[in-house]
Amino acid sequence: MSIWIAIAATAVGCYLVKLAGLLVPAGALERPLVQRLAALLPVALLAALTAQQTFSADSSLVLDARAAGLAAAALALVLRAPFLVVVGAAVAVTAGVRALGG
Repeated sequence: MSIWIAIAATAVGCYLVKLAGLLVPAGALERPLVQRLAALLPVALLAALTAQQTFSADSSLVLDARAAGLAAAALALVLRAPFLVVVGAAVAVTAGVRALGG
């Protein structure tokens, strides 16, 4: 029964967050600082998620093939490669490091 309480609490919380967003005055959302932060927030969250998924395993810091794949993707991005090439480079380097290192 406690799982249903958690689901209901989450649903109510999501509704309240959505309602709070709708109640923000339009003038507050038109400020340049708020617009700049709103544009940068998704990038920061994605970077944090990528770092967490790349460098952690079972609550510990690790440096394995995923880090090499991320480095290859970063290099491909610096070289302005198309998105599929970036993903392909990350996959190929990660697979290669795992094949060589176990």
